[in-house]
Amino acid sequence: MSEQIERIKCLIIGSGPAGYTAAIYAARADMKPVMYTGMEPGGQLTTTTEVDNFPGYPKGIDGPAMMKDLQEQAERFGTEVRLGMVTEVQFAKEKGGIHKVVVDGKTHLEANTVIISTGASAKYLNIPSEQRLRGGGVSACAVCDGFFYRNQEVAIVGAGDTAAEEASYLANICKKVTMLVRKDYMRASKAMQHRVNNLDNIEVLYNSEVDEVLGDQVVEGLRIVNNKTGEKHEIEITGLFIAIGHKPNTDIFKGQLDMGSDGYLITTPDTTKTNIPGVFASGDVQDKVYRQAITAAGTGCMAALDAERYLADIGVVEEVKAGDYSI
Repeated sequence: MSEQIERIKCLIIGSGPAGYTAAIYAARADMKPVMYTGMEPGGQLTTTTEVDNFPGYPKGIDGPAMMKDLQEQAERFGTEVRLGMVTEVQFAKEKGGIHKVVVDGKTHLEANTVIISTGASAKYLNIPSEQRLRGGGVSACAVCDGFFYRNQEVAIVGAGDTAAEEASYLANICKKVTMLVRKDYMRASKAMQHRVNNLDNIEVLYNSEVDEVLGDQVVEGLRIVNNKTGEKHEIEITGLFIAIGHKPNTDIFKGQLDMGSDGYLITTPDTTKTNIPGVFASGDVQDKVYRQAITAAGTGCMAALDAERYLADIGVVEEVKAGDYSI
């Protein structure tokens, strides 16, 4: 059985700052982009109450409103934004080949170029009180949200380099930082440990875990349990930062795209090109260092420009015609 299926010039997988910026540039270049938003339309920023460090918003803006602005801007230039989850991909290995994609396990598409902007998901503790207060004082990004807790007391969970770096960052703006380390040692490098230990307003609690985040609408405190003695005690804080890592959303690309042992997609230096011609990666899915909305937007722009040059190189300049897909 054969049916005619849609062929897309530029398919964008995932929304968020990277995806929407790629869509804006691709649409303006007459690439007629189609975006599938994924499970979380707008990405991680939709769980952020306030974005205060993105250029162009002098008074700040809440995350969902910012994503709505970006979507409207992308649609203004002709981007077609669709709700749906890409569940399967089959990338062509040769230059100029057609990439095949399945959406929601049933809708088959073909694309000349694919821009992957699926992002990375922050790891949380999965405690009910923590999940309930996400956006109400619980955050997975100290650089993004630490400013709102200036001169206040906060806590951070984690023991690696990221946790130590974010604890140091918070110590510069907060009155006190309590750092919870699950084991009796830190995994961070010695240099990062020295930095933490040399800051007077950071208190490191070893063998310590979060028992419950206290507060109804916003974070008001933390109940901590010693995992060796079972002893519990409470501290008053207004912000809780989780720094136990991120997981890039790349599972469906395994075996086809080059990625590191941590799952982040590998791109050619100074480009967004993956190892497959016509497939590009932007945003947190390939950035494990900065993980900021503005850097994600920058790589989204790069991906669209790379895709445009690729389409020109293979001679795809007008609307492509539908192909056939056997099922």
